[in-house]
Amino acid sequence: MPGVGKSALAVHWAHQVADRFPAGQLYVNLRGFDPSGSPLPPEQAIHRLLFALGIPSERIPSDVDATASMYRSVLAGRRLLILLDNARDAAQVRPLVPGSPGCLVLVTSRHALTGLVADGARQLDLEVLSVGEAREFLARRIGPEWVAAAPDAVADLVAACGRLPLALAVVAARAAARPALPPSSLAAELHERSRLDALDGGDPATSVSAVFSWSYRQLSPETARMFRLLGLHCGPDVSLAAAASLAGISRDRARKQLAELHSSHLIVEYAAGRYAFHDLVRTYAAHLADTEPERHAATQRMLDHYLHSAYGADRLTKGYWRPIALDPIASGVEPEVPADSSLALDWLAAEEQTLVAAVHRAVAAGFDSQAWQLARTIEEFLHRRGRWRDLIVLQTEALDAAQRAGDPTGVAFAHGSLGVACNNLGRDDQAERHLRTAHDLWAELGDATGRGIALLNLGELFVRLGDYPAALRIDREAITVFESADDRAGQARALNNLGWHHALAGEYRATLEHCEHAANLLRTIGDRAGEAYAWDSVGYACHHLGDHQKAISCYERTVGLSRDTGDLAFQAVVLDHLGDAHAAAGEPATAHDRWQQAADILEDMHHPDAEQLRDKLATH
Repeated sequence: MPGVGKSALAVHWAHQVADRFPAGQLYVNLRGFDPSGSPLPPEQAIHRLLFALGIPSERIPSDVDATASMYRSVLAGRRLLILLDNARDAAQVRPLVPGSPGCLVLVTSRHALTGLVADGARQLDLEVLSVGEAREFLARRIGPEWVAAAPDAVADLVAACGRLPLALAVVAARAAARPALPPSSLAAELHERSRLDALDGGDPATSVSAVFSWSYRQLSPETARMFRLLGLHCGPDVSLAAAASLAGISRDRARKQLAELHSSHLIVEYAAGRYAFHDLVRTYAAHLADTEPERHAATQRMLDHYLHSAYGADRLTKGYWRPIALDPIASGVEPEVPADSSLALDWLAAEEQTLVAAVHRAVAAGFDSQAWQLARTIEEFLHRRGRWRDLIVLQTEALDAAQRAGDPTGVAFAHGSLGVACNNLGRDDQAERHLRTAHDLWAELGDATGRGIALLNLGELFVRLGDYPAALRIDREAITVFESADDRAGQARALNNLGWHHALAGEYRATLEHCEHAANLLRTIGDRAGEAYAWDSVGYACHHLGDHQKAISCYERTVGLSRDTGDLAFQAVVLDHLGDAHAAAGEPATAHDRWQQAADILEDMHHPDAEQLRDKLATH
C-alpha cells in the first residue's frame, strides 16, 4: 500500500547485498505513481540505464526496439542488481528485464503486477509494521529514552499512525525537530486535528494524504467512485454484496472495481469476498467528498442493505418472530439472503460490529426509521450473545429515533427491549418502568401479542426479584392474552414460563405438567428456541425430582437446540444445569467438563455469572 516503505526497504536491501553483484547496481524511478502523473516510458528508462552503464547518449539508438536490443546485449554475461522502483504496470517493466541469466531485477509497485508473476517473478507483499516494530522504528529515529519515557502515549501514536512507516516517519521528524515536546503532546495533536493534516510532512513525498492521492488518481472513474463511497461505510470491513449495494451497482461490476482497488493496494481482501481498509486510507477516502445528495443516497443504500439483510437473517434464526413493516428498499440495493438458519447465524456473527455501527450511523445521518428498525432486528441476536450494555445504548437511540419518526410501534418495541436489557443487568426500577410502558403502549395499539410478550418479560423480572406469586399471576395473564390473539407460539412460551416459575418456587410436578406440553407444542410449531427453553425446564424439574438420567437426556437435547439457535448465554445456563445433573448422578468428571464449558462461554462473553461458575469449579 502507499507509504508502507517499499522503496526504502528495496534500497536498504540492495546495499546489503551489493557484494553479490560484482558488475554493480542500477536504479531507476519509473514514476508509476508520481505527483506528475506521468509514468516514465520504457524507452526512456532504458536510455537512462544504458547511460548509467557508461554508454554515451549519442551511441544510444532512438528506435525503441534497437535500444532494447542494445540494453540486453550490454547486460549479457554481467551480474548486476537492477532496481526498478515505483512501477505502474507489468508492461512498463517487461522491456527492462534482461534477456539472459545473471542479473537480478527487483521491482517495487503499488500494483500487484500479476502479469510479471505469471512470467515467473516472485511476489512479496509488504504489510504495515507490527506494534513492536513500530515502537522500534520510533526508538531508532528519536531515541529509546523518548519512547521509554511515555509508553502509553507512544502506543497512542503508533495506533494513530496505523503502524504505517510513512506516518511514523512524519511523527518522528516532528519529534526530532522539537525534542522538548513529550510524546503525549504529539498524540494530542493527532487527536485534535485531522489525522491526515497532522501527518503532513510539508512536501508531497512526506504527506500521507498526497502519497495516497497518487494511487487514487490512477484509478478508473468508476473505481474511484467506489473508493470514495467505501469511505462512507460504517463497519470494520465490507462484503462484496454490501459494497455493490453501497454503490448501487451489480455485484459483477463491484467485484471488478474491488479487484482494481485490491490490485492497487488501497484495500485488502483478507477473506474471500470481504474487504478492509487501512485506517488512514479509510480516512483519506472519507475526505474525498462527493456531493451531499450522492453521499445521502449512498448512506441510505448502505443502511437498507444491512436492514433488509439482517431482517431476513433474523427471520431464519427465530421460531417465534414478529414482523415489522419496513419501508420500500432503495433502488440498487440487493440484500444478502442466507439459505438456512445456520448460514443466517454465520452472517449475523460476521456482520455484528457493522450492524451495531449502522444503527449509530442511521441516527447520525437522520434515518430514524432505519435506526429503530435495525436496532429491533438485531436485538435478539445481541441478547443471545449477552450484549446487554450495547443493547441499552442501541435501544435508547432506537427509542429516540422512533419518537422523532412519530412511530408508536417503534417506541413500544424499544421500551420492551430496554426493559429486557435492564432486567439482565439488574436495573430493576428501570426494567419495570420500560416493560410496563411497553405493555401500555401495546394495549393502546390493540396489539395483544405485544402485550403478552411484555407480560412474559415482566414475569421474568419478578422471578429475579424472588416474587414468585406475582410472576405466576402475570404468566397466567399472559396466557389469556395470547389466547385472545390466537397466538399459539405465544401461548406455548407463556406456558413454559409458567412451568419454569413453578420450578423456581419448588413445585416440580406442576413444571412437568406445563413444560412437557409446551415443549411438544413448540416442536410442532417449529419454534426451536422456545423448545430449547421448555426442555431445559423439564430437565430442571426431573433433576430436582431425582430422575437424573432423564434430566441429563433433556439437558443434552437442549444443548443441541441452543447451539442451533446461537443462543450462547442460554447454552451456558444449560451446560451448568447439565453439570449439576451429572454431579447428582455420581459422575463428577463429566460434571466438571460441563461446568468448564459453561464457564468458558461466559468468560468469553464477559458475563457477570462467570465468577459463580469459577467458584463452583474450584469447590468441586
